[in-house]
Amino acid sequence: MEQKVSLLEQLRIERTPESPAGKGRGRAGRVGLITVIAVVVLAAAAAAYWKVSQADTTAVQAVTARALAGAGAAGAAGGASAAPGASLLDASGYVVALREATVSSQLLDRVDDVLVQAGEQVKKGQIIAKLDDGPLRASLAQSLAQVVAARASLEQAELATKDAEPTYERQVKELAAGLISQDTFDTTKASYDSARAAVSVAQGNLDAAQATVVVNQRNLEYTIIRAPFDGVVTAKDAQPGQIVSYSFSSGGGIADIVDMNSLEVDVDVSENYISRVHPQQPATITLDAYPDDHMPAHVIAIIPTADKSKATVQVRVAFEHRDPRVLPQMGARVSFLADTSAAGASSAEGSSASASASAASAAADTPVLVPADAVETNSDGNSGTVFVIDGKVVHAHSVRLGARGSDGQLVLSGLDAGALVAVGDLSKLRDGLRVRITQ
Repeated sequence: MEQKVSLLEQLRIERTPESPAGKGRGRAGRVGLITVIAVVVLAAAAAAYWKVSQADTTAVQAVTARALAGAGAAGAAGGASAAPGASLLDASGYVVALREATVSSQLLDRVDDVLVQAGEQVKKGQIIAKLDDGPLRASLAQSLAQVVAARASLEQAELATKDAEPTYERQVKELAAGLISQDTFDTTKASYDSARAAVSVAQGNLDAAQATVVVNQRNLEYTIIRAPFDGVVTAKDAQPGQIVSYSFSSGGGIADIVDMNSLEVDVDVSENYISRVHPQQPATITLDAYPDDHMPAHVIAIIPTADKSKATVQVRVAFEHRDPRVLPQMGARVSFLADTSAAGASSAEGSSASASASAASAAADTPVLVPADAVETNSDGNSGTVFVIDGKVVHAHSVRLGARGSDGQLVLSGLDAGALVAVGDLSKLRDGLRVRITQ
């Protein structure tokens, strides 16, 4: 029994009295624990508030509308609605020559020689081919001989008339005096009239012979084929010994010549956008063969008729400068640009107050570029809606649209440069909606 008591005594834990310093540390630990609990509670409340606040907003992506190069300066100075160089519309077409011709013969004849090759420069009036002129020279000689014979016949008829005239005039007097009978006078008069008629016939024969000479001379000239204008030979269609004619269906062409100074671009513009184009409007032409070169140009004319099958209107565009790289039938893209020259002149003549107002208006209408998915386009293709983010709210803005290209959608008016606009799925947005920007 005593052994058990001894063992129990050994297992007893002796508690030492707590000092005053230990009591202080205990109270501090309890205070720290309370602080930690308070911080955790506040953080949880903040997270809950943030979650509740985010539940009432729509997540959107946003980009900044950027002004085209030089647009701001031009708008402030000139008060124009769009800056020079801003593309209002793009259209595709082909390079065509205003002056081109398939030079052919006006006769059915054999080619003696062709004096040009494809690619050669020719001048107006330069001989490019010669035809066989042997038969025509013989015809000309024959017609000249006929002229000589006709002239001799005319002289003979005139001489006979001159011989018959005195007799006729004498018998007129004798008949009046009753010295000769009527039958005698009638015989003399018939001879005289016949001589005069012979003169008329001989004169007609001479005129016909002379006309034949002119025709044969002209035909002889036609055996020399000349260039109708300055240009470049683009095709050689005939060879020596070949029979050519004035009929293209029978292969009468000798050479194709193109005036390279008359090259222009013809494009088809949709009826929906033709209002953006006007004569003398500045433009740039980009050839498919040289996509990095933008050649200055201007609108020549708008053809006053539409193609009902394609719903397009043809527009002629001229190069400002001749470029030897431009060739007929090349594919080209035309960008029709904004023209502010008239607006700038008008603003310069106004007062300083009106100039400031014009500058403010221009700043509002300066063309800017946004991604294509930042615009809801209307059915007319010329207008649309963008959603501008103002703080945590979006506002719908109606805008006027320009061309859409690989770099984005051009907005001509209704949107300021630097504005933050929503992009992506715009169907979930409405004016005044609260949003949060995710990118």
